Amino acid sequence: MTHIVFYEKPGCGGNARQKHWLQDAGHSLEVRNLLAWPWTAASLLTFLDPLPVAEWFNRAAPRVKSGELQPDALARDEALALLLAEPLLIRRPLMEADGQRRVGFDPSAVAAWLGSPALAELDGQRAEGCAAKQAGTRCPTPPGD
Repeated sequence: MTHIVFYEKPGCGGNARQKHWLQDAGHSLEVRNLLAWPWTAASLLTFLDPLPVAEWFNRAAPRVKSGELQPDALARDEALALLLAEPLLIRRPLMEADGQRRVGFDPSAVAAWLGSPALAELDGQRAEGCAAKQAGTRCPTPPGD
């Protein structure tokens, strides 16, 4: 199977489910803290560049969810500066394997990318977002984040 570098928000229930699914499918993970990683514009763009700017953002981030920040209205450079300054805004997880990078967790797309048919069976399940938020509560935040 594949070794995946998995950038997560520690304590995020959605990321915990995604990691579990990947490990159950036989993949090994190297987990990194998305919020504490020393991102540069160049390193972050290796994940984000193929996507439209609006898809770079975590739609559940408080500033986005409240409407304070509207990703659809941001220019590329402005969006990148915001993400570097406030990594909580980055859509997650970010994943890297075999020289390829992905943003977000769509089970069918991840299954095709990794050649994991078992992941495709998850299609239709909520794969992005925090389980706590789905229940109407806040995701736990580790100390210092």
